[in-house]
Amino acid sequence: MYTHTKQTQSNLTPEDAVEILKEGNKRFIQNLKANRNLLQQVNETSDGQYPFAAILSCIDSRISAELIFDQGLGDIFSIRIAGNILNEDIIGSMEFACKLAGSKLIVVLGHTKCGAITGACNHVEMGSLTGLLNKIKPAIDKETATEVNRDGTNSNFVKNVTEINVHLVMEEIRKESNILAEMEQNGQIKIVGGLYDVETGMVNFYN
Repeated sequence: MYTHTKQTQSNLTPEDAVEILKEGNKRFIQNLKANRNLLQQVNETSDGQYPFAAILSCIDSRISAELIFDQGLGDIFSIRIAGNILNEDIIGSMEFACKLAGSKLIVVLGHTKCGAITGACNHVEMGSLTGLLNKIKPAIDKETATEVNRDGTNSNFVKNVTEINVHLVMEEIRKESNILAEMEQNGQIKIVGGLYDVETGMVNFYN
């Protein structure tokens, strides 16, 4: 498996980038790995990096984007924060990834059985975590399918909130970043969402 160069990165379309991740996840769940020489990639990326995607995911220890998408050094920008929430610094990082570093894709990746989502559903308050979990409240409010047991003990409710949160974060990226919204409108990038299943290892991308 080759290391991305400026040319290979620029030749990719946003759709190509999505397919690379889908193929990588397929290898992951089949317990296969692309043949890479990581030490060689260290040398090949020493003078520059040309990642094709930026992935916003949770800090959950089971969800390393490089592993679940079977990617190597220099392939993706990995942005991790509890609950895959958004803030100004993360938006700035995405703008750097796409506008300056040439990435073709932004993925907002939620996952099943998310502790941050469960905590928000349980209205947990603890130090600075309180402010982080408050960013998930809009997804809780928007979940109207569940009328009873609207807390972290209801796995369906938590999963619904998780999916809604992914879509709201995607909308917020477009709303808060004129740069990224314009790049997407011009077909230079795609902003997509997905859900990682911690039981199967599979990522389901949203249309």
